[in-house]
Amino acid sequence: MINRVLELARRSRRFEGFDLLLRDESQVSLKFESGRLKETALRQEAGVNFRGVSRGKVGIAGTTDLSGDAALEDLLRRAAASADQGEECALAFPGPSRLPSMALFDDTAAGVDVEHLAELGRRVVAQLKRPGWQVTASVDRFVETTRFANSAGQSFKSRATAISVGAEVTQVKGDDVLMAYDDVTSVGVPSEAELDAVAASVVRRIERGQKIVSPPEGKLPVLFTPHGCAAVLLPLHQALSGKTVLQGISPLGGKLGEALFDPAFDVTDDPLLSNRVGSRPADDEGMLSAKLPLIERGTLQAFVYDLETAARAGTASTGHGRRSTFGKPGIGFSNLVIKPGAESTDALLKEMGHGLVVDELIGVGQGNVISGSFSHPVALAYRVDGGEITGRVKDAAVAGNTYELLKRIRMIGSAAKWLGGSRLVPPLLLDAVNVARR
Repeated sequence: MINRVLELARRSRRFEGFDLLLRDESQVSLKFESGRLKETALRQEAGVNFRGVSRGKVGIAGTTDLSGDAALEDLLRRAAASADQGEECALAFPGPSRLPSMALFDDTAAGVDVEHLAELGRRVVAQLKRPGWQVTASVDRFVETTRFANSAGQSFKSRATAISVGAEVTQVKGDDVLMAYDDVTSVGVPSEAELDAVAASVVRRIERGQKIVSPPEGKLPVLFTPHGCAAVLLPLHQALSGKTVLQGISPLGGKLGEALFDPAFDVTDDPLLSNRVGSRPADDEGMLSAKLPLIERGTLQAFVYDLETAARAGTASTGHGRRSTFGKPGIGFSNLVIKPGAESTDALLKEMGHGLVVDELIGVGQGNVISGSFSHPVALAYRVDGGEITGRVKDAAVAGNTYELLKRIRMIGSAAKWLGGSRLVPPLLLDAVNVARR
């Protein structure tokens, strides 16, 4: 199919340059409610995204109709029409290159049947059954084949699998609602140990929350768990995008080479890690993948770019193009890795002495995220006194600014967790976070 699109695009002579990506995806999803399997669904989709440059302007079109030449000719016509109304951009399509080899596809995961997937969910659910606990769980299996080609001669095919198992417990006592969630995502079938760790994590957080205590107040040390780090890290995630730099809204723009964070803070985007769901031999624009240090010892080293933002910024793509069947390509990270520290969670609590552990926040992602300022009510948080957790706090909120807090990291923990299978996040103990009653 992709060779036929190439042939038709070259024959049409409409485009000075072009690239296309065909992605074939299937997803099996299982949902558990009240400890029982309630729903099984299958989703399959295959589509082509085509981008062409005509008279210096870029046009985009997509289709899931792969029935024959008529549909493909229509795809090219729509891309040309899009270019007529498009913006000028000198895209530098990459030429042929040898792709790195990595483990992205697991035969067992690709072939596992629904009954086996259900057993994964049942194993976690069985460990979470308690009186008064409402248990929900999900199991998702993804199989993906990607084919890419462009007019400069670059082409590749890659296959990937992923299985994700997640579980949540809700406990309702009067007007008090306590919830905890965890999951695991891997290229292959999660091991029994990984599934047991998900259940144990949920149990530990629910049991810790049985006793309710008053929240501490003031500017305090706060330990953000991997789940709780979202409010702190989301602004940084956006600010490292070449698109926000190009738009002039990134607080980090124009500061490459500057020491902006604590020297203990390292962030790397690494698409070459084996058996990680964010890995890829090349991005969706044919750019070869490479490990990219973004922040080293607190110093800003790089931003991520796709072909278009790189062309407009006068720089080179870093191999972070991501695209779907419909719409223009955009910037997408691969495996975002924050370097863990050496200290255990118990050591972090002892170092804190008196403060707060934040495990989940409400409203993350709302408001002016990129400014770095945040103020969120806690969904799940624990008070710490004398270096030990003394109970769960309610009706409290935390506030601060990402860029200021990350300048004074008191300690980074060793208990890092892969979130969504493609972000490695350790616990962060930060100083002088505003904690207040609501």
